[in-house]
Amino acid sequence: ADGAHSRVRGAIGCTPSGDTSNHAWGVMDVLAVTDFPDIRVKCAIQSDADGSILLIPREGGHMVRFYVDLGDVDPAARAAVRQTTVEQTIARAQKILHPYTLDVREVAWYSVYEVGHRVCDRFDDVPVEQAGTRTPRVFIAGDASHTHSAKAGQGMNVSMQDGFNLGWKLAHVLQGRSPARLLATYSAERQRIGEDIIAFDKRWASIMAKPPGQAQDASELEQGYLQITEFAQGFMTQYQPSIITGPAQHQALATGYPVGKRFRSAVATRVADGAALQIGHEARADGRWRLYVFADAAPAGADSPLKSLADWLTQSPQSPVHGLTPSRLDPNAWFDLKVVYQQEHTAVDLGQVPAVFLPRIGAHGLIDYEGVYASTPGNDIFEARSVDRQGAIVLVRPDQYVAHVLPLTATDALGAFLAGFMNAQR
Repeated sequence: ADGAHSRVRGAIGCTPSGDTSNHAWGVMDVLAVTDFPDIRVKCAIQSDADGSILLIPREGGHMVRFYVDLGDVDPAARAAVRQTTVEQTIARAQKILHPYTLDVREVAWYSVYEVGHRVCDRFDDVPVEQAGTRTPRVFIAGDASHTHSAKAGQGMNVSMQDGFNLGWKLAHVLQGRSPARLLATYSAERQRIGEDIIAFDKRWASIMAKPPGQAQDASELEQGYLQITEFAQGFMTQYQPSIITGPAQHQALATGYPVGKRFRSAVATRVADGAALQIGHEARADGRWRLYVFADAAPAGADSPLKSLADWLTQSPQSPVHGLTPSRLDPNAWFDLKVVYQQEHTAVDLGQVPAVFLPRIGAHGLIDYEGVYASTPGNDIFEARSVDRQGAIVLVRPDQYVAHVLPLTATDALGAFLAGFMNAQR
């Protein structure tokens, strides 16, 4: 992760391809006094004759980031624009904002950049023609592997998503959870996302850099900003089928959880204390897989597909709890199981809930009550995420992307999928 001029990238023979837009921007984080009324609102400001500004309020209530349009760059004189001083950029911002005033009292950070769109054809040291024949040993991430415009925090956020994608996979291999072939999925997944973000960023950059006097329709810019924010948050990403992302064969069981896309939270009520919570926010960056089991309509304890699934989870050598988690660890150490009942929490008897969803953990074998949920009246998660009333399994990766959607009865399919990238532990 050594930046746009990465020496590691050169050492493993990766060459970024793409181009520059020949358009420059000055970026500054400032403390300022202004009569511009929307100084605490994300907004795009376009003047008739002096270019545009993308304004992003920073955390803390006072600092503001200005992306200031510095205009087109002469390809033969690129060094000149990089010498633009902060005073010149402030003056440009003041002209764009006129008739509003901008009095910059302090500059916390300043930079000038040209928009460049480049991506490598691979993010590891295995040449394309050798893919699948050996294990990658060196990886590149962030600006070392893809560069694009810096607006809306997409560079930082997409780069951190690279790191998270690689991080949990390295941990799985080093801890013996998965074979080394898992590491090849990093380049396979993130290189395509690099191409996607650059394709979109070219459209976004062209919207922001339209010449003065050609102000774009406000809805075009608004939609572009919403989409680039979705990219930064990871919700535009959709991983393709692989050993860690299943096919969408059973997607109809939970259309609100598209396979390959980020798990979207929704409200459910924790049965133990009646707390209505965003169930996705209860997840932690702890390297665990998450198995969200949406129950059928039967009450807790009744003979049903849910009960049969619980028996399989408890006993089968293919089960993530029994077969893929070492016996020396807590039963939920590597897989976090959550069951969501269709009834209200007052109708769910914890004493009838299968024990696999109430694991005994720690030195004293205490009961973990955090995995049993119910539908919230007026805010039903089954309706909010279009989950079939026959129930469904939603398997979520450690990086919060949906790996599979399956029927409650598809234990063989679940076991076979997990066996494709997890080592048996018992």
